[in-house]
Amino acid sequence: MNSPEQSQKSRLPAGLYAIGLGGVAIGLTEFAIAGLLPIVAHDFHVSTAKSGVLVSGYAAAVAVGGVFLTSLLTKLDRKKTLIGVMLFFVLGNLISALSHSFDLMLIGRCISALCHGAFFGIGAVVAVNLVSRERRSTAISIMFGGITVANVLGVPFGAWIGQRYGWRAALMSIVVIGLLALVGLAWFLPQRLGHGDSTHKIPLKTELLVFRNKQVWLSLLMTVFGFGGMFGAYTYIVFTLEDVSKFAVSTVPSLLLLFGVGVFVGNYFGGKLADWKLNRALSLEMLLLTLVLFAFSFTAHNKICTVISLFLMGALGFAQSAALQMRVMHYAGEAPAIASGANITSFNLGNALGAWLGGWLISLNLGYSSPLWGGAIITGIALLAFGISYMTGRHQSSWLE
Repeated sequence: MNSPEQSQKSRLPAGLYAIGLGGVAIGLTEFAIAGLLPIVAHDFHVSTAKSGVLVSGYAAAVAVGGVFLTSLLTKLDRKKTLIGVMLFFVLGNLISALSHSFDLMLIGRCISALCHGAFFGIGAVVAVNLVSRERRSTAISIMFGGITVANVLGVPFGAWIGQRYGWRAALMSIVVIGLLALVGLAWFLPQRLGHGDSTHKIPLKTELLVFRNKQVWLSLLMTVFGFGGMFGAYTYIVFTLEDVSKFAVSTVPSLLLLFGVGVFVGNYFGGKLADWKLNRALSLEMLLLTLVLFAFSFTAHNKICTVISLFLMGALGFAQSAALQMRVMHYAGEAPAIASGANITSFNLGNALGAWLGGWLISLNLGYSSPLWGGAIITGIALLAFGISYMTGRHQSSWLE
């Protein structure tokens, strides 16, 4: 018979959904700006190119916060840390919403972005400790569920509110969601989540030695290339849909929504599969994503094939997220928060890598299908990294099988 504590951990607690709501706010901050850039550029009298710094600057700050800020906070009380990080995230959005200069808005976004990486880095550790071991990947998928919802709604959300009420109203809406998440974290998370390593103190210098573990690096590479392939294809998907598949411009938003539905479905079932057999699920998802991207590149001229491939690309791409996060935390041993934060950075590096490769292939006049087969190659590299990791680390990963 399970003890009361085990029974409690077998259920999905409300605190887990509070973390997911925080993910919604953070995801909207990252994605909604794309639909607001034209309005922001006009209001601040800056060029389109300069306004893009609001995106690239955010991504760079996420990378910094994912590793360095997480490492600084990992020894503190986890509940208080998550609340504090969310508070500063809300403050950053508030600064952006109330700013009267482009530079101040950028500063506000960078504050929020630093909190982005730290929130997910520490939040992943909290999430897996709220549930029983066999449901840890599901817990991670719920945390990432906030990002998937934001991915589906972010750009249209920002554009719709921005066009009707202004970009400041859109950012204030995110502030409200962030405040609700803040209340949820304070109310529903248990008081005793512990410190970074509550059983014994480990110096930060010692924790950083986790990066001497080749399995951690291989897992991070799998994240960079596994997500890089999908995002490289997705970054230019509008051009593919309009110029290769010949869809009418008016149908593109519906197709992007279909991709978002695939993302949501994949994230949900990916967590379930990772709880079943993490390595098997991850290798299958990477293999199928590689095949789908390759097939998509050859069938993008066919509308029916494009619709199917678009859904599968979103589903298989995000099905990996929980497994990738759990894998790096497993190999990190006593430093899961730092490794988790590094993995959040790796997601963003993958986005940047995929977007760069896709743009480079297009610049070579290889056509708007090239980001698809380029993405397949990148995902294939992730699959190769998995194979190397699996063959050299089988003795360390029995429960991952």
